[in-house]
Amino acid sequence: MKKGGASVTDATTGVTVLIVEDDAHIGGIVADCLGNAGYVCTQAFSGTEARLVLEAAAARGERFDVVVCDLMLPGLPGEDIVRLIRTADAHTPIVVTSARTSATDKVNLLKLGADDYLAKPFDLDELLARIEVQLRHRGRALASQPGGDVLCVGAWAIDRAARTLTVDGAEVPLTRTEFNIVELLAAHPRKVYTKQELFELAWGEPYAAEDSTVSVHVSNIRAKLKPTGTDGYVQTVWGLGFKLAVDEGA
Repeated sequence: MKKGGASVTDATTGVTVLIVEDDAHIGGIVADCLGNAGYVCTQAFSGTEARLVLEAAAARGERFDVVVCDLMLPGLPGEDIVRLIRTADAHTPIVVTSARTSATDKVNLLKLGADDYLAKPFDLDELLARIEVQLRHRGRALASQPGGDVLCVGAWAIDRAARTLTVDGAEVPLTRTEFNIVELLAAHPRKVYTKQELFELAWGEPYAAEDSTVSVHVSNIRAKLKPTGTDGYVQTVWGLGFKLAVDEGA
């Protein structure tokens, strides 16, 4: 088990996880569990320490494969850590763990860029399963395709191998889940996806979330697209779900 400030192990020797948890007992249990599953863990016991660990990793040109982060932390709160990571990197999976379980808390964290939210007390097997889901998405993202695979819809250009969305040549930063949703909609223009379909395809797991989960991600996508003038591509089909319609009135 690695404590705060330790170097990020090279990805060839294992998947690296930053555990940000001020309760040493809980953090140790999580680190032991993930370590036994083959993950290489680094612990930070405050928001301030987590920031220093992330900054040190970035200075070495490294990044963690997954971040598991509590919210109520000394120094910097978990929300600031999520914001810090997302400002520098749109792709690192962030799994938030917290005793705060209100729908508002969950929605706000998703808006900040968290990929998943696990309420305390949580089952360690469930945490492992959720991390594995996030890594499967990242594995798809890293899988290159011969000759490239760019999907063009209207002003959008979606590079599936690079996992990027550009609008008229300018890249729009998306989280992995946001990209999954955009890619699904763009691959089948005018097809109406229900919230359940989008969740199961974008998250890669059975639909067991509140209705707001998918809606919040779609809202985030629209907000990021608004400066490009293409936020209207993603349309709500009331009572059904969402679709991509490039032409007005489609």
